[in-house]
Amino acid sequence: MAVATQPTLPTGQLTRAQVYAVHLRILGLRPTLAQAQFIMDTHRFRYMSGGEQGGKSLTLSACAVLKRYEDKERFGKGRYWLIGSDYGETESEFNYIRDFLKKCLLYKDSTKRVDPGEIRETDGTVWETKSGMDSRKLSKFSPNGIVLCEPGQMDVLTFQKALFRVGANRGWVLGGGTLEGSLGWWPKLIQSYLWGTADTKSFIIPSTSNTYKYPGGATDPEILRMKEQSSDQWFQERIMGVPCPPAGLVFPEFRPDVHVRDVSFDPSYPVELTIDPGVQGAYAVEAVQTIGDQDIYFDEVYENGMVTEDIITICQQKPWWKNVKAGVVDVAGTYRQGAMPPVSQVWLDKAGLYLSGQKVPILDGIEALKTFLKVNPKDERPKMVVSPKCVGLLSEFGVAPCPLKGPLNGQTAAYRWKMDKEGNVVGDEPEDKFNHAIKAVIYRIVDKYGYTRSKGSDYATIMSF
Repeated sequence: MAVATQPTLPTGQLTRAQVYAVHLRILGLRPTLAQAQFIMDTHRFRYMSGGEQGGKSLTLSACAVLKRYEDKERFGKGRYWLIGSDYGETESEFNYIRDFLKKCLLYKDSTKRVDPGEIRETDGTVWETKSGMDSRKLSKFSPNGIVLCEPGQMDVLTFQKALFRVGANRGWVLGGGTLEGSLGWWPKLIQSYLWGTADTKSFIIPSTSNTYKYPGGATDPEILRMKEQSSDQWFQERIMGVPCPPAGLVFPEFRPDVHVRDVSFDPSYPVELTIDPGVQGAYAVEAVQTIGDQDIYFDEVYENGMVTEDIITICQQKPWWKNVKAGVVDVAGTYRQGAMPPVSQVWLDKAGLYLSGQKVPILDGIEALKTFLKVNPKDERPKMVVSPKCVGLLSEFGVAPCPLKGPLNGQTAAYRWKMDKEGNVVGDEPEDKFNHAIKAVIYRIVDKYGYTRSKGSDYATIMSF
C-alpha cells in the first residue's frame, strides 16, 4: 500500500484502538482475533506461546513497531533490541520490522546480516540484534524495548537480564515462540501469567487461530491430519501452543522466573551443605548461603554411581569448600550404603565436617518447603532462590531435564505424586524417587528453621475433641 506522508500518532482525536487500526492498515496487516488480542493488550510485559504457523513472528514484530510509535512521544528517538538464543533466531523479526519501517517511511538503512544486525530509522532510532550466547553484550545501554525471539531456546538468565535492562527507561519486553517441550522456564512463565498481573500477561495463539493458513480452524483438514498423526502432547505443544508440564508435580509453586536467579558463591559468607546420600537415584549435595533474608542455593554436586568418598573429593575441589562451616544430612539415609561407618561419620573422618540432622516426616517436610517457595507480597521475593548451576535440584522441581548419566539423562524426572492411568492422584504420599536434592533442601529447612506447623498436629487436633 502506497503511503504519501510519514504517519504520526494522532493525539486527542482517535482512540487507541482506532490509532492501532490505522497503523495496522499502513503495515498491510489484518490480524486474526488471537493476534489482535496480543497486539492491543496494554501490559508492559507480554509473552506469547504460539503453535506452528500461528503467525508469532509477524505478530510480535508488528506489536513492536506499534509500541515504537507510542514511544515517540516519550523518548523521541530510541534504542530497541531483538534478542535470540543466537543471532539466527532474530532473523524473522529483523526482516519483518525492517519491512514494516519501510512502509511507515521511518526506515533509513540496515545491515544485510543479523550476526549482529542493525536497523536505523530516519530520526536516529536503532534496532539491534543480540545473542544470548554473548551475555556481555546485554550489559550496554538501556533499551526502550526488547523483543525476545523464540525465548524457549534461551536460558532464563538471558530473560532476566532483558527485564533488568529495560528498567532504567521503564521500557517494555515482548516475547513469543513455540514450546520446545514443556520443561524449563518458558512454559512455566506462560502458564503463570495467563490471567495477567498488574504489568505482565501471557497469551496462547494456537495454529488453529490462523485462519489465513488454516481456513477451517480447529476442523481444518490439515489440522485434523496433524492431530491424527501425532501424539497428544506434541499436538498440544506444537500446534495448540499449550504447555503440557509433568502431571502431579509435588511443587507446582516453583517458578523459574521467580526462584531461579544468577546467584554465585560469595566468599564473605559461610557455606552450608545439605545432603541426601541417595543410592538408587542421585547422591545430592546442595551448597547454600544465607544472605539477608534469603537462602541462596548457588551450587551442587549431583551424581549417580558414586560413594561418599567420591562426593567429598568433588566438593573439596570446589572454590567454596574453604567456606563450608556446617552441614545437614538425611538421618534415615546414613546407613543406606550398607557399610560402617555411617555417611555422617565418613564426612567427619574424611572432610572434618560434622553433619546434623533429624528424621523428617514426608508431608511435614513438603509443607515446610512450600512455605519457602512463597513470595513476600511486600517485595515479591521468595525465601529461597536457586542458581541455574543446580540442575539436579531444578530437574526434580520439573523445570529442567535430568542431568544424571544413563537412560534418564535429558528426560523428565520430576518429584511427583502417585498417579493412576487416568492421571488422578492416588494415595497421600508422593512417589519416593526423583527427590534427592529436594529432600536435602527440606532437611536443612527443618533443621535450621523448624516446621511451619507442629509435628503431630493431626494427632493434637484429634485429641482436642
